[in-house]
Amino acid sequence: MQYTTTYQSPIGRLYLAEKDGALTGLWIEGQKYFLGSVTEEMRDRKDSPVFERTERWLDRYFAGERPSPGELRLAPAGSAFRRSVWKLLCEIPYGEVTSYGKIAQKIAAGMAQRSMSAQAVGGAVSHNPISIIIPCHRVVGNNGSLTGYAGGIDKKIRLLTLEGVNMDGFFVPKRGTALPNISDFC
Repeated sequence: MQYTTTYQSPIGRLYLAEKDGALTGLWIEGQKYFLGSVTEEMRDRKDSPVFERTERWLDRYFAGERPSPGELRLAPAGSAFRRSVWKLLCEIPYGEVTSYGKIAQKIAAGMAQRSMSAQAVGGAVSHNPISIIIPCHRVVGNNGSLTGYAGGIDKKIRLLTLEGVNMDGFFVPKRGTALPNISDFC
């Protein structure tokens, strides 16, 4: 059994999930793969210490502070490959970005392989079940494309702007998998 609650954030309602004292999910309402990693019964719960810590973390984050993912006990469900990608996402510093290609290079090096598909990395990034805290919004295309955020490009732009990322040189692609809500920024 997993327990859930909601958190009203500046980018919309967030859904939190926890199990056995660890955060297992954080989804933006309406995002692609919403509740995608949940395979068991969920029950609403308001009085969880995990949720209290997560909500304080989110309050600090949205206030412009720089809380670390390591401050929370995280337990995202996924394959060993996906978990290795999500671990690397946690190493991207606040206010900075990296590319799918650079993550692929790090994964390949860690597996003693010559190369790794950036598309495979993109699949793992897009299925991140703990958005914002595991900062998948900090990953961009090699060419500066703001692509691939399951929460929507508009949310990605707002999170990067909140973190003080210089948005010069980035662009919204004309086609992509996460483009339903870009009207506020075009």
